[in-house]
Amino acid sequence: MVARKRTNKAEPVIAAILLIAITGLVIGLTVAIGRTPGDEYQTPHWAIAIHLLTAIPALPLGAYVLLSRKGDLAHRTLGKIWAALMLVTAIDTFFIREVTGHIGPIHIFAVVTLTAVPIGIYRIINGDVATHRRAMLYSYIGLCSAFLFALRPGLRVGNFLFG
Repeated sequence: MVARKRTNKAEPVIAAILLIAITGLVIGLTVAIGRTPGDEYQTPHWAIAIHLLTAIPALPLGAYVLLSRKGDLAHRTLGKIWAALMLVTAIDTFFIREVTGHIGPIHIFAVVTLTAVPIGIYRIINGDVATHRRAMLYSYIGLCSAFLFALRPGLRVGNFLFG
C-alpha cells in the first residue's frame, strides 16, 4: 500500500490571499520609489474614494465581527468581507500621501494589515484560533489607530468633520 500525501485544501486560497497582499505591497512600494526628487505627488481622487468606501465600513463591521459569536456562518461570512475590505484599504493606502508627499509612518498600519490578515486567515484554516484572533485584533487596532490619525486637523477627514 502506497502512503498518500495529505494535502491542505486551503493552500490555493492562502496562496491567492498572500499573492494579493504581496502584489499590493509591491505596487505601493513601486509607486513610492518610482518618484524622482522634486516631483510633487498628487493623491489621485480615486484613491481617496476607494479608501473611504473600504475603510469606513470596515470600522463598524470589524467591531461587530470581533464582538459577535465566533465560528458561526455570520461570523465567517462577515469576517471574509471585513478581511477583503482591509486588504483593499491597505493596498490603496500606498496611493494616499497627502501629509508628507511620500510614504510615511502612517503606512506602517498598511504593512501590518497586509501581513496580519493573511496570517490570521491561514491560522484559522489550520485550526489555530488563538493566533487568528490576535492577528485580526491587531489589524482592527491598526485600522482604529489610522482612523484616529486621520482625524487630525489639516487632513481631509479631520477638516471635513471639524472644519
